[in-house]
Amino acid sequence: MRHFALAALLGLTLAACEEDRYRGSARHNIPIPSATYTLMSEKGMSKSQPIVIRSYKKESELEVWKKRADGKYALLKTFPMCRWSGQLGPKVREGDRMAPEGFYAIAPAQMNPNSSFYVSFNMGYPNAYDRAHGRTGAHLMVHGACSSAGCYSMTDDQIGEIYALVREAQNGGQRAVQMQAFPFRMTPENLAKHRLDPNIAFWKNLKEGSDFFEVAKDEPSVSVVGGRYAFNRDGVQVDPSLTQALSEKRQQDEIQVAALVSKGTPAVKLIYDDGDQHSSFKRQLAQSGADSMNRSVAWGSRDVGISRVDSLIGPRVVVLDDKGRTKATVRAESADNDAVLAAVSSAQAEEAKSVVAAAPAKPAAAQPAAKPASDAATQVAKATPGAATAAPIQTAAAEPAQSSFYQRALSFVPLLGSGSSESKEQAPVASVVPETPQTVTAPLPPRRASTLRTSQLQPDASYASQPVAR
Repeated sequence: MRHFALAALLGLTLAACEEDRYRGSARHNIPIPSATYTLMSEKGMSKSQPIVIRSYKKESELEVWKKRADGKYALLKTFPMCRWSGQLGPKVREGDRMAPEGFYAIAPAQMNPNSSFYVSFNMGYPNAYDRAHGRTGAHLMVHGACSSAGCYSMTDDQIGEIYALVREAQNGGQRAVQMQAFPFRMTPENLAKHRLDPNIAFWKNLKEGSDFFEVAKDEPSVSVVGGRYAFNRDGVQVDPSLTQALSEKRQQDEIQVAALVSKGTPAVKLIYDDGDQHSSFKRQLAQSGADSMNRSVAWGSRDVGISRVDSLIGPRVVVLDDKGRTKATVRAESADNDAVLAAVSSAQAEEAKSVVAAAPAKPAAAQPAAKPASDAATQVAKATPGAATAAPIQTAAAEPAQSSFYQRALSFVPLLGSGSSESKEQAPVASVVPETPQTVTAPLPPRRASTLRTSQLQPDASYASQPVAR
């Protein structure tokens, strides 16, 4: 009994620690994990140095970059994203479930340790760019709970660590943490595939800021000029060598995009049922189920469950023609580049089958006429007085479809000197083919009654039984 009481007391104590872990405003003081401190030390970083957050929808990843002692930013950690909602593209209006894309600033006042989704921070939507375009909506967050209705949602453990990193950078003097929210990594491969998407001009504008960060390893100064993001204006001095490096990167990327297009990279548009999540969480979801996964990834949040689990399937891939019109739509297993290309190949194969099936059937090849038997095809004609020199004569069974006019006419006329009137179908018609043209003087027929008519075989009739040349 005594052991049972001690065990129960220990259980209550641990439960209280568990509760203290996430209850009340104490969550603002969530510590940075010791493993992350070790990683920062290895990379020459400290907890108080500035950070930059970069997110990528298609890849479902969120990166934390931190400034080193040399003043350059370096990647600290990449977090797999547990959930985001909507589609690739910017948020436009309240209720569209779209997670924002663009450049945002996170000030200390935007930190929320009392969130229903464990802890969170407001991205700062709408920013100056969004307001310039009349976009609506508010309270777009990065938070926990693995549930999204327009936000970037992490696990509770992940958002606790990210929150702590942002807090310590702000405590160290960073007035606002820059968040760069992209539809995808700005690679030539992604730009080639999405080159005809309606948002491509906006995404290329975002790429200008992304290029600066990747080349300079420093956050760009952001403003809005003429309805576009402008970088490093307002008197910001940029080293000429950096300007040259940016120009070279832009040109090289454009060359690679053109090369990919010339090699047949398809133009596509991805349509999600409702956003996505990182493949690691999809595997966990498949293995353990939604309830079990929810308990492990959202232990400190209000129990809202993983949002729209049934929509976490691969996106539909819309294959576009050169004018941006839909050629085919096919479901991909995931948004991964290889999966998208495999889906496109499948759609192209189905299209080819459809074209073949719809094509008119080719007419059957003409069969050569059957050769007549040799003893019936070639005969030696008997010479008669006054007749032409004997020559081989050819006969062919009469076929109405191949009969000449003379054959049809002669089939109704009795042969000279014959008392029968057999039709051509009943007996072959013989023709005498002289080897050389000859003048023949036929003997006069015996006189008969004046009403008797005579016929003379015309020269052309001698060729009537020749096979028709094809």
